[in-house]
Amino acid sequence: MPERKRVAVLADSDTRWKWGALTARRLVPDHQLTGFLLRGRATPTARQLGEVGVRADRLSEVTCAEFLAEIERERYDVVVLALVGGAVQAVLHGARALWPAPARRPVLVTGYVGVVYEKLADGLLLRHGADLVLANSRHDAERFRAVYEGVGADATAVTETALPFLGGAPYEPAGSRAHTVVFAVQPSVPDSRADRAYLLERAAGHARLHPDREVLIKLRSKPGEHTTHLEEQPYQRLAEKIPGGLPANCRLVYGNMGEVLDGTDLLVTVSSTAALESLHRSVPTAILTDLGIREALGNHHFLGSGCLASWDQIDSGLLPEGDPVWLAAQGVRPAQGAGPEAGADAYAVARAKVAALVSATRLPSPAPYYTRTTAPGYLPGILARHHLAPDGTPLPGTVRPAAGESRLRRRLRAHLREAARGAYRHGVQRVAPVIRRLGEL
Repeated sequence: MPERKRVAVLADSDTRWKWGALTARRLVPDHQLTGFLLRGRATPTARQLGEVGVRADRLSEVTCAEFLAEIERERYDVVVLALVGGAVQAVLHGARALWPAPARRPVLVTGYVGVVYEKLADGLLLRHGADLVLANSRHDAERFRAVYEGVGADATAVTETALPFLGGAPYEPAGSRAHTVVFAVQPSVPDSRADRAYLLERAAGHARLHPDREVLIKLRSKPGEHTTHLEEQPYQRLAEKIPGGLPANCRLVYGNMGEVLDGTDLLVTVSSTAALESLHRSVPTAILTDLGIREALGNHHFLGSGCLASWDQIDSGLLPEGDPVWLAAQGVRPAQGAGPEAGADAYAVARAKVAALVSATRLPSPAPYYTRTTAPGYLPGILARHHLAPDGTPLPGTVRPAAGESRLRRRLRAHLREAARGAYRHGVQRVAPVIRRLGEL
């Protein structure tokens, strides 16, 4: 029986943990998953992780420097970086410092949790250098390649896939159960108290107007918890200020989004990735236009989707239907007439790429586009925020020695790393055996 592949996922929030762990499952079906949570503002709580519902064989909290020490010390076949762009860049430069020449190292994979509607160039260039940069649709893959090619960077890492959490049973009308409307809120969209209070009041107003319906306000976190984006105006507190409170058929709910969608007849949101999950299952989905169609809200991403609507239209009974062409381009559903096999395995190409890289004797050193030559005023600050020096090595005192590792062994490893860096910088071929030995440690 073939040995199970060892996969590590480093995530910095609950949603990114969900994306990273499910992506690992799609890329390497038979694997042993070790999870790491990057210590920071958005580190998820046990409750949030339980709500996500994706488990690891082992899960621990680390700093960037500690994670780099882990992947140097332990043999991982694949590392999935489910992080914000700056953190991805820090790990990539840290990996470059660990393996400055061709070596046996883990395959590095990264991508995006959902809709990419802002900071396209910045976020992509911070992810450049990974072996695979996953795009959630054909539309995204084309945009990603255009960005890389536009700066003269290698674009071969861009690989079209789909969101790993698209799934669930297709939508069935309510029938005998109460018609259920779910308002999927977002932590930071919109960000003003007035706009968030307005949307909450409109949801409550819809419940009053339709007393035979259930209106659920789907929340992301409890007060005091953090998510990928900072929530400064929690809906829980805004709900307490509604005169007379929420109507009896309107309530706040938590839980796994997939399970909530099982009983949803209309999903309403501003621009949440939940809309893609909903559309994948053919649940009627409304992207709100009440506050305008604006880049700051992210709802401009849904232009052409057929789902843009206001609360007034929803109150009047509108049930939007997604445009098939738009849905196919976004990787949400196969194109009409494409045949039953279309879209059956959106990860087939990515899985084949990973398998080929894992089986390679050596992989080249990671080569991010941003270096001290291309971005001398930008890169050092990004690395410093993660306690790395400009060359990607951990700053003194940021990594605790591994248990049981002798002082002599630590010094030997340090000398080998320095020798490899010198050979790489100056092209000295005589120390190639030393470099190879470093790659095998």
